[in-house]
Amino acid sequence: MAETEKKRAFRVPHVYTIILVLMAVFAVLTWVVPSGSFERQEVNGREVTVSGTYAPVDKVYTDEDGNEVDLRQGVFEVLEAPAIGIQQAVEVVAFILIVGGSFQVITATGAITSGVARVVKKFKSKDVLIIPILMVLFALGGSTFGMAEETLPFFAILMPIMMAMGFDSITAFMTVFVGARIGYIASTVNPFNVLISQGILGIQGNPQLWLRTIALVVLTAVGVAWVVMYALKVKKNPEASPAFHDDIEKRKEFGADENLLDSEFTARQKAVMVFFVLGLGAIIWGLVAQGWYMNEISAIFLAMALLSGVVSGMNEKEIAGEFVKGIADFAFSAIVVGLARGILVIANDGLIIDTILNTLATALTGVPAVIFTSILYVVDNLLSILVPSSSGIAALTIPIFGPLVELMGLNPEAAVTGLSMGSAAMSLISPTSAMLVAGLGVCKIPLGQWWKVAWKFFLVVSVICMAFTAVSGLIPLP
Repeated sequence: MAETEKKRAFRVPHVYTIILVLMAVFAVLTWVVPSGSFERQEVNGREVTVSGTYAPVDKVYTDEDGNEVDLRQGVFEVLEAPAIGIQQAVEVVAFILIVGGSFQVITATGAITSGVARVVKKFKSKDVLIIPILMVLFALGGSTFGMAEETLPFFAILMPIMMAMGFDSITAFMTVFVGARIGYIASTVNPFNVLISQGILGIQGNPQLWLRTIALVVLTAVGVAWVVMYALKVKKNPEASPAFHDDIEKRKEFGADENLLDSEFTARQKAVMVFFVLGLGAIIWGLVAQGWYMNEISAIFLAMALLSGVVSGMNEKEIAGEFVKGIADFAFSAIVVGLARGILVIANDGLIIDTILNTLATALTGVPAVIFTSILYVVDNLLSILVPSSSGIAALTIPIFGPLVELMGLNPEAAVTGLSMGSAAMSLISPTSAMLVAGLGVCKIPLGQWWKVAWKFFLVVSVICMAFTAVSGLIPLP
C-alpha cells in the first residue's frame, strides 16, 4: 500500500495543470527578470531582430499617450492569458477543429480503416513493416516542406489500425509524431527553419545540403529502430506498455477489435478512398508548389468530407452529426494549443523574452569553439520552449547567433543547423509544442506516459544533433 501511495505521489499532472503552472512561473519571472527589447526590421517580408540593439525597458513607464504601462504580470493577467492565447492561436485552433470534424465524417464511412486493413493483411506476419514505411514518408514530409499540423488526421487514422494489429496507442502516436519530427529535426530544404535562417544570414544555395541529407538518413534510421523495437516489445508483452490499462477503453472507443482487419471493403468505400487519396495529393501539391497552409488544407479536408459523406450514402443530418462529433473529439487538442500559447502571451507582455535571449547570447561570447556549437544547440533547444515556432525562433535568434558564430571563427551554417535541430528536438517533449500536445490529445495519451517513454530517445537524438551541429561549424567556408 505504501509503495502504491508513493507511485501516486509522483504522477505527472494533467497537461492543463502543467500549462497553468508555467503561466504562473513566467508571470513571476516578469517581476524578477529585467524587461527589454531589440529593434526589429523587415527582411524578405519577415520581421527580424537587429543585433546589438537590445535596450532595457522600465517595468513601469508612461507611454506616448500619457498612460501608465506596467509590464509586471499578475494574477489577473495569468487568468486572461488562456483566452488571449486561444485568440492568438485561432488559425491553428480553427484548423484542428475543421480537420477534426471533416476527418470524423470520412472515418465514419469506414473506408480508411477497411482500406488500410487490406494493405496490412497483405503484410501478414510482417505487419511491423508498416511502421518504417510510414515513418520514412512522414520524415520526408517534415524535412522538405515542414510537415507538422498536416499530420494531425493521421493520428486518428492509425489508432484503430495499430491497435488491431496488436500494438498500443503509443505506437500509433510515435509512428506519426516521431516520423514527422525526425524529418523536421533533420530539415534539408524546410522553408520554415533552414531556408528562413539562410535567407537572414545571406547564405545562398544551401551549401551544407549534403550534411543535412546525411543527418536525415541517420536520424530517421535511429527513430525507426526505436519505434520498431518498442512496437515489437509491446506486441510480445502488451502489459509492458505504459498505456496498457488505458488502451482497454481506447480499443472499444476506436473500434479496434480483432474483426477490424477482416472488414469488407465496399465499392462505396473504394470511391471514398479515391477522394481521400486525391485530396491528400492536392494538399501535397498545394504545400510544395502553391505555398498553401492551414486555411487551404482545411478547405480540402472539408471538401473530402462532404464528397465522402455523399458517396457513402449518408444524408445531411448524418454528415452534420459526424462533423459535430469530430469537433468534440478534437476540441481538447485545439484548446491545449491555445492554452500553451498563453505562456508566450505572458512572456511577451512582460518583455522578458528578448532579455533572456540577450543574456544567453552575451554569455556565449568567448566560449571555446569546440564547446560553443553544443552550447548553441542547447540554447536553441531551451529557447524553443519560449518560442515553439521554428520560423519565429529563426527570426528572433539567427540575426544574433549568426554573427556570433562567425566571430567565433566558425562556419555560420552552424547557427542554421543548431537552430533547425535544436528547436525541433525540444518539441519531442516540450509541453508548449503544439503538435505534441495536439497529437497526444487525439490519441488520448497523458503527457506523463509520453515522457516516460520518450526521455531516453530525446537524449540520444540530442547527442546526435550536437555532433552534427559541431561538424556544421567546423566545415571550412568555401
